[in-house]
Amino acid sequence: MGLPGLALLLAAGLLHAQPTAPPRSFQLDYEQDCFRKDGAPFRYISGSIHYARVPRPAWRDRLLKMYMSGLNAVQVYVPWNYHEPLPGVYDFAGDRDVEAFLDLTAELGLLVILRPGPYICAEWEMGGLPAWLLWKSDIVLRSSDPAFLAAVDSWLHVLLPKIKPRLYQHGGNIISVQVENEYGSYYACDYDYLRHLLGSFRALLGGEALLFTTDGAQAEELRCGTLQGLYATVDFGPDSNVTEAFGAQRSVEPRGPLVRHRGRGRAGRLGCLGSGSLGDVTGPLPPQVNSEYYTGWLDYWGGAHASTSAAQVARGLTDMLRLGANVNMYMFHGGTNFAYWSGADLKAQYKPVTTSYDYDAPLSEAGDPTEKLFAIRTVISKFQPLPVGPMPPATPKYAYGRVDLRKYADLLDVLDVLTPSGPILSQFPLTFEAIKQAHGFVLYHTQLPRDVPAPAPLSAPPHGVCDRGYVMLQKEYQGTLERDGQTTLRVTGRAGDALDVLLENMGRLSFGANFSDFKGLLGNLSLDSSPLSNWLIYPLAIDAAIQQGWPHAALPQSSGRGRSGPAFYTGTFETPGIAWDTFVKFPGWSKGQLWINGFNLGRYWPRRGPQQTLFVPGSVLRVGCPNNITVLELEGAPATPFLLFLDQPLLNRTLSPSTWTAE
Repeated sequence: MGLPGLALLLAAGLLHAQPTAPPRSFQLDYEQDCFRKDGAPFRYISGSIHYARVPRPAWRDRLLKMYMSGLNAVQVYVPWNYHEPLPGVYDFAGDRDVEAFLDLTAELGLLVILRPGPYICAEWEMGGLPAWLLWKSDIVLRSSDPAFLAAVDSWLHVLLPKIKPRLYQHGGNIISVQVENEYGSYYACDYDYLRHLLGSFRALLGGEALLFTTDGAQAEELRCGTLQGLYATVDFGPDSNVTEAFGAQRSVEPRGPLVRHRGRGRAGRLGCLGSGSLGDVTGPLPPQVNSEYYTGWLDYWGGAHASTSAAQVARGLTDMLRLGANVNMYMFHGGTNFAYWSGADLKAQYKPVTTSYDYDAPLSEAGDPTEKLFAIRTVISKFQPLPVGPMPPATPKYAYGRVDLRKYADLLDVLDVLTPSGPILSQFPLTFEAIKQAHGFVLYHTQLPRDVPAPAPLSAPPHGVCDRGYVMLQKEYQGTLERDGQTTLRVTGRAGDALDVLLENMGRLSFGANFSDFKGLLGNLSLDSSPLSNWLIYPLAIDAAIQQGWPHAALPQSSGRGRSGPAFYTGTFETPGIAWDTFVKFPGWSKGQLWINGFNLGRYWPRRGPQQTLFVPGSVLRVGCPNNITVLELEGAPATPFLLFLDQPLLNRTLSPSTWTAE
C-alpha cells in the first residue's frame, strides 16, 4: 500500500494505533486530601532504612523483612559525605552503590521516599555534609553562602541525574523527594537557600517530581523550614498529640490557607482513606504525613539504651492510620555506625552517638524481627492486606568465644607507618580541617620548654579539645583531656621532654545549631599558663595502613613498656565452616577502635557505655583462613588482652572498674 492509501485509511479510522498505557503519576489531591498513584487514591506505610548503615550483602534480607512486615514503601537518606570524600572525588561502589540499593527496593516491590539532603541529620557525621566544606573556615553551612551553594550544586549535578530515571513518573519507584531536612530547627532560616535548592531540584528532576519538606510540628520549626512550592510534612513520636501535630502541618501547607468555621467541621467528608476528623476545617487540605514516626530513639555514649514499648508505638500508629494518614516509621531498621560515621548532638554538652544505631527499632541492629515488628505488622493488617508468606527468620549468630590478643606496638612507635609523608611543622596547633584530615586521629607533638620539677597544670582553653586528647609525656600516658570535660592535667618533667597529644574526632555535630564543628586542638595548650609552641602534627592514616595489610603483614614489634596509653593489639581466629554474624565484647578494655580483616567496625567504649558489644556482620569474616583482628586501645588494655565473641548483643550496661575481670 502506498502512502496516500495509508493516509486515507488513517483518516477514515480504519487503522488504529496500539493502545498505550496511561502515564504513571504520583500526585497530591487537595480536594480529597490524599495522594493519588496512577489516578487512584493511595496511602503509604513506610519505614526508614539507611543503606550506609547496613553491609551490602544484608540489604536484601533487611528489605525483604520490611516488605513482609506490610510496608509498601521505604524511606532512604543519601549521605553526601559518604559519596564525596574529597571535592570532586566520588564513590558509588560496593556498600556505597545507592543505585543498586534503589534497584533492589524496586525488585522487591517497595516504593521509595528519597531524602537526598544535602543535609540529612540522621545522627550521621556532620549531618551528611562533607568535612572538607570546613576547609573554608568561614563558610556558613546550610545557607545561601556562595561557597556552600557552589559545593551543593556540584554534588546535586552528580547525584540527581542518577535519581531522575528512577522517579515513579519515569518508570521507577521513587514517589517523592525531600529537599533539605528539618531546616526549621536550624538557626539560619534562610529562605533564599531553600529557594535555590528548590530551583536546583526542579531543574534536575523535572516539574512532575513531588518535592517535600519535613520539620517538627512546632510553629517556629514550620515557619523556617517550609517554602511555597514544597509540600510540607511533619515528624513526631508516639507520645505526641496526633490531632495537634497534623493540625500544625495543615496550618502551614502552602496550597491554601485553611478556612475555619465555628461549629462546622468535616462531617461527611471522609477523604480518600480516612474517617477521622481533625477539627473545624474546610477547604482544600493536604494529605496528612508523618515523615518520621519514632519507633525508638538513638543512644549516646554515657547514657542509657533507649527503649520505647511496642504497645505505645502500635497505639500511635493505629491512631494515625485511622485518620487516613501516611506514615514513615523512623527507624524501621537502624543498623550500625561503622568506622567514624556516628554524629553528635549539642545539648548543653557535646553528646557523641554510639556505634550501634539499633534505635530500639522493629528490626534490631543485626536485622532480627522483634516484638515491636510483630505488633506493627498486626496494626498494618487491620488497614491493608499483608504479603502472603512467612516473615524471614533472624539471621544465625555464632559465639566464636575467646580470642587472645597480643600487644603489637605503641602508637608513638609506629608513626612512620601511620604518617608516611611525615609531620607538619607549625608554631601553633592546627585543626583537622586545616590539615585536611576528615576523621579519626591526629597526633600533636612538642617538647617541654623548661624543667617542671613540681606538678604544673597542662591546660587547654575552654572547648579547645575536640573531642578527646590522650596525653603522653616521654611516651608515658598521663591521662585524657575531653571536650566539655576535664581540660587540665598536672605534669612534671624536664626541658626537652617529649609531649604528645593524640586527638580523637568523636563525630561532628549532626543536629540543631550545627555550627561548624572543627576538630583537633582548637586552641593552644599551656603549661603553667605559658602557651606551648613548635608543634609537629601527624595526620594519622590508620585505616589506609590497615587496609593494606598492616600490622599483620609487617614484622613483629617489641614493646616492653606498660600497658597504658594508645597502642595496637593483634590476634586471629577462624570460623568453623561458615561465617555467621557475631558480637564482640571487650572485657577489661577502656576505649578504642576495632578492625577485622581491614573493615573498621567502629568505636568501643565499655567504660562509658551503654554499648558493651560491637556488631560483626558475617560478611566481613573469612572462611578457611585466619580472620585478622586489629585493636587500637587508647587508654589501657587489660593485663591479659582478649576479646569475647558472643551470639547476642549487650547494649544497656556500663561496667564499673570492679567488673573489669576476665569473663
